[in-house]
Amino acid sequence: MPSKQELAEERTDFAEDRTILANERTFAGWIRTGVASAALGLGFQAIFRAVEPTWTAKAGASVFILIAIAVFLLAYRKASHLAQRMDAHTAEKLGHIEYGVIALLFGGGTLVLGILLWII
Repeated sequence: MPSKQELAEERTDFAEDRTILANERTFAGWIRTGVASAALGLGFQAIFRAVEPTWTAKAGASVFILIAIAVFLLAYRKASHLAQRMDAHTAEKLGHIEYGVIALLFGGGTLVLGILLWII
């Protein structure tokens, strides 16, 4: 029969694994929020395209696109910071690089969207 100390360590290990998985779900939520903000900016531009002067609709859309990029950067910082502090036991956690790649891809794609918004 396991000792009280062993049971306490096992509970702690499982708690850390749950925290790692919760961090990954939270990161996904931040990414969804950023994508929604970029989509809101694109929709803003589509709806108000006919407004004169046209730069006002583009500026409004750009605000949401910049918010999306900020959300991606914050998601990366928060998730990678917590991931570095936690020790995985049975769960396989995403590493600092994986969080960075995901945030970079979404942020880069959103930046390209913002540039195209002003070009087209």
